[in-house]
Amino acid sequence: MKKYLYDYINEIDKLLKCNKKITDNEIEKHLIKIGFFQHERLIHLIVTIFYGILFLLFAALGFVHYIFFSITIILLVFLIFYIVHYFRLENGVQYLYKQYDMMINIKEK
Repeated sequence: MKKYLYDYINEIDKLLKCNKKITDNEIEKHLIKIGFFQHERLIHLIVTIFYGILFLLFAALGFVHYIFFSITIILLVFLIFYIVHYFRLENGVQYLYKQYDMMINIKEK
């Protein structure tokens, strides 16, 4: 998903740099893509919260019995990777908003 998002961002950046006239169709396609990426961002937020809750649960259970610490470590690794992935996805979607604003400004000129 990261590669798909950043490939799309680069494609729109190239479109904006050539300073040609932006059509309503291109803006509409961009809004549809933003919607797709927002949905993806929501799903990853839910999964990240789920892993966070599981991590806290198993960390608390680790104080009851030491065997749960191994599961806690595994969940911590997954949680770190999901946080990094969500961070990149969030920043990418926010950049898409800026691109949308630039597209509107070019169209209005």
